[in-house]
Amino acid sequence: MIEIKNIRKSFGHRTVLKGISAEFKDGITNLVIGGSGSGKTTLLKCMVGLHEPNSGSVFYDERNFTSMNFEARTHVRTEIGMLFQGSALFDSMNVEENIMFPLNMFTELSFKEKRDRVNFCLERVNLAGNNQLLVSELSGGMKKRVGIARAIAMNPKYLFCDEPNSGLDPKTAIVIDELIQEITEEYRTTTIVVTHDMNSVMGIGENIIFLHQGTKWWEGSNKEITTTDNKELNEFVFASKFMKKLQK
Repeated sequence: MIEIKNIRKSFGHRTVLKGISAEFKDGITNLVIGGSGSGKTTLLKCMVGLHEPNSGSVFYDERNFTSMNFEARTHVRTEIGMLFQGSALFDSMNVEENIMFPLNMFTELSFKEKRDRVNFCLERVNLAGNNQLLVSELSGGMKKRVGIARAIAMNPKYLFCDEPNSGLDPKTAIVIDELIQEITEEYRTTTIVVTHDMNSVMGIGENIIFLHQGTKWWEGSNKEITTTDNKELNEFVFASKFMKKLQK
């Protein structure tokens, strides 16, 4: 479980996060949603240590990550898997080398052990046998799946996904959503997905936090989101659906 307590973050005179507290439980897909500028990506970066909050704390299974020194944080980071918005694969490496990268960085496994882990992860994301493909040879959906394979290579306790469906067609986006949910349930990871995709919200949003102007404005499940009387959330939900219709 990850718990955040009263997280505040400002950049100069602009306050982005205004005291956000929440719990993200393991074994379910936790989604953070909100419009542009609502603070969702800043919150994610504060949680993994890419930004330092001005105040507040982040706890990983009751360990205060915010107060840790560099060495202690490095240990926690070996338990974190990260799927970046653009997949962030290394163009100079093939699929196998990309997935093996964190294993090379953080483990002392033999090459055979690392290759076995790569093959396991590729099989898990339905890309078995594609070890030698270059990044330039991958479709958008394949890049996302390789990104997921790399994110789970270290068998993480915590999985962060930043806009995992960005740039994907609706059919491929559903495949990625289902894969994230399956991995979360199978390995009991604490999974946090930052997204603005309403298909993801309705498909895998077991626990949803809606941010509005830097505050936690609503929290609930995808079953509850359709019946809420929260004005700002309804405007966000129905505006998203309307925009998708216009794009078809």
